[in-house]
Amino acid sequence: MGPGTGKPLTAAVLAGAQLYVQPGGGSDLEATWRDLSGSAETIRDWVRDGGSYLGVCFGGYLAGRDPGFDLLPGDTDGYIDAPDTTVPDARDTVIPVDWRGTPRHMYFQDGPAFHLDRGADATVLATYPNGSAAVVVAPYGKGRVGVSGPHPEADESWYADKGLTNPDGVRWDLAFELLEATVARR
Repeated sequence: MGPGTGKPLTAAVLAGAQLYVQPGGGSDLEATWRDLSGSAETIRDWVRDGGSYLGVCFGGYLAGRDPGFDLLPGDTDGYIDAPDTTVPDARDTVIPVDWRGTPRHMYFQDGPAFHLDRGADATVLATYPNGSAAVVVAPYGKGRVGVSGPHPEADESWYADKGLTNPDGVRWDLAFELLEATVARR
């Protein structure tokens, strides 16, 4: 559903959903936001009323404030733009993260870092090597918002297409943990 699909993103369409997924893909945040901004209030209302939003990479950027759905207790910025980044360009790569105290590796391609407001009610599942939040889950009204800068959903083909290897192997546990934390209710 959404722009370009022939199925508009409406409250009626979302009423039957438990999870809205805003995927990665794209490189022009401003243009994508122009296409989606008309649905922003619908998405915010739906999540506030108990829905769950999962944003991966570009979808993580769109969960932020400017421009974005404003679903996070904070905002986003490109990890590659941080002065102490370990990935200084937009190339596809494998990045180390600290996932709840355990070193792990994830597929990464110009994803966001999440800058949470001081005292924000949010759980940081993973951080980048510079300590910035890489994966976050936060309440939004009665709903939940889960966002990830790296790609926990990347399968073997993503790595093979770019000649990359994940030292941990390609595993789905991080994607499942993010998904479960996002759709969980308090």
